[in-house]
Amino acid sequence: MPKGAKILTVQIQSGQPCIWAAVNPSSFENETRRFRIAGTGHPVEDAIIENYIGTFQMCDGKLVFHVFEIK
Repeated sequence: MPKGAKILTVQIQSGQPCIWAAVNPSSFENETRRFRIAGTGHPVEDAIIENYIGTFQMCDGKLVFHVFEIK
């Protein structure tokens, strides 16, 4: 994603989880960012969590997932 992007939220769009970010449209330099999705009650193994991004639900709320940015 563009370098320096600020993650805003994660939500479902057309049945798929999507991450939205505020970016500088004139930024031509990209950076790799890593994210981990974990279901409620499941461990986030082997990851150093930098930021909590958000939570989204699927299947009419039967499945709940949390998104973290990791190092």
